Amino acid sequence: MFDAWEIDLHGHEVVYRIAGEGPPVVLIHGMVNASRHWAAVAERLAERHLVIAPDLIGHGDSATPRGDYSLGAHAAVIRDLLSALGIERATMVGHSLGGGVAMVYFWQFPERVERLALVSSGGLGDEVSPLLRSAALPGASALISLATHRRVTGTLDRAGIALRERGSWVGGQLQAIARALRPLESAGQREAFVQTLRAVIDRHGQRVSATDRLYLLRDMPTLIAWGERDRTIPVEHGVAAHRAVPGSRFVTIPGAAHFPHLERPDALAAVLEDFIASTEPARYDEAMLEALLRGRSAARPRSAA
Repeated sequence: MFDAWEIDLHGHEVVYRIAGEGPPVVLIHGMVNASRHWAAVAERLAERHLVIAPDLIGHGDSATPRGDYSLGAHAAVIRDLLSALGIERATMVGHSLGGGVAMVYFWQFPERVERLALVSSGGLGDEVSPLLRSAALPGASALISLATHRRVTGTLDRAGIALRERGSWVGGQLQAIARALRPLESAGQREAFVQTLRAVIDRHGQRVSATDRLYLLRDMPTLIAWGERDRTIPVEHGVAAHRAVPGSRFVTIPGAAHFPHLERPDALAAVLEDFIASTEPARYDEAMLEALLRGRSAARPRSAA
């Protein structure tokens, strides 16, 4: 069972789901998703692993405080949750926004990461769907409030089903939009969504990129998995990241778009199981990180103006 628990962290309720026993695996969801969306993947991984999936602050059933919704803030909450649970090191798996959170978690706490798996991840290029760029614009909050009415999401879902039955890929996109809008019915979650979105996306696209520091993953077992039909974040981002990280593994999930853990959970779980089973956990420490940084960033005197 992928049971839900809650814990008080710094005065805010954080909900997480946990299952299984064995080496820890942490599943980090994307924007307007929640821990429950990992259920099918988690139940399979839990046959050999202890699986923990948090609801990020402002998402799912966790608190929606007025505060910091940056990638670093989300990563720090996950660190605090795992510390409270007595988990020192884990394989980190992140989808979309969660991929960005997982990467920042590694930059901040490299000694706590054994492997890194990025699933249709954000933070690896500028391009992102026009819908997300539009949602980051000033004044979008009012439109989001109207769009999350149940009549609107119900209409989108029904239209998506009809189009999928006709064989159109647009149907799946409409259903994904409806699924994304439903959790935003409360004012607190809408505000948290907008703050999280604007921390990483503006009208030009993704405004936060990890591409300048992927070299730090040189000795980190890294998996990059992408839905082959992803139109939210281009698969080319994953290909480029794979080329930038020596020894990384790149796979596409057939038949999946931006949500492989929902659209093809068995296929994604199998990829994750194979990745974990065929790699040794990394053991980064401060000295390793220092060597990587010194090797790439030579200090030099600054010339006078």
